[in-house]
Amino acid sequence: MSFAKIKSNAKINLALNVVGKSKKLHKIESLVAFIEHHDLILIKKIRSNNNRILFNGKFSKNINSKNTVSRLFDFLERKKLINQKYLVKITKNIPQKAGMGGGSMNAANILKYFIKKKIIKLNTKQISEIAEYIGSDVILGLDSTNSILTSKKKIKRYRKCKKLFTLIVKPKFGCSTREIYSHVKKFDKAKFYNPQKKMFDLDFLRKTNNSLEKIALKKYPALNKIKFYLKNLKEPIFVRMTGSGSAFIAYYATKRQCDMAQKQFNKDHKKYWCISSKTI
Repeated sequence: MSFAKIKSNAKINLALNVVGKSKKLHKIESLVAFIEHHDLILIKKIRSNNNRILFNGKFSKNINSKNTVSRLFDFLERKKLINQKYLVKITKNIPQKAGMGGGSMNAANILKYFIKKKIIKLNTKQISEIAEYIGSDVILGLDSTNSILTSKKKIKRYRKCKKLFTLIVKPKFGCSTREIYSHVKKFDKAKFYNPQKKMFDLDFLRKTNNSLEKIALKKYPALNKIKFYLKNLKEPIFVRMTGSGSAFIAYYATKRQCDMAQKQFNKDHKKYWCISSKTI
């Protein structure tokens, strides 16, 4: 049997506010987009007593055997939703601890594949329960379109939004999501409780921010230099950290500007990971 191929696009937070905390997790609201840059997942049925999940690629080192993908398969088997074993090969092009949701999006896209191919049959409530069990942002990856996540965990999807060209930069170190959130001392007022497509307009995006950014900048001073450099690189629309970091993104209106910025950044900062991409 041949492999099925699945693209697992990186998720980026155009804006993020921490608006409170429950017993286990912080409550956030976010403007989310997905970019063309992706991990590649190959999956097929196998005759075996166990599922096999293999990682390769530049960012495959130090991935724990207990990860979001293995967590998904364990859950599906425990609930007897699948009775077949699978071989899964994932080429990791999305860096870990970057704020780009690589692992969560891998699990989300495999779950989406199972649903689309009718390998498992689930209602909306069951899908939400599985996604929440695997990881808090997995639910966002079930539809790779511009999305608004409200503080009440409601998601509004929007298609045909303006495309943005992105220059994404990550230093050699990553940010621990748990650690960054542990330093949140002040909560934001909810701003996205009435989702509207115009929230993805440039004028609106310029006025938003990522409230985790200040925490990351304080803990990792090297990120300040990255942000300052990007803000002065070929006139970006705005520069912002995604998620809990450590990746920073400069947003551009044209591919030419973005490509020129990448060329200059690579020339001046050869030790950093840097790619140009586009929202989808």
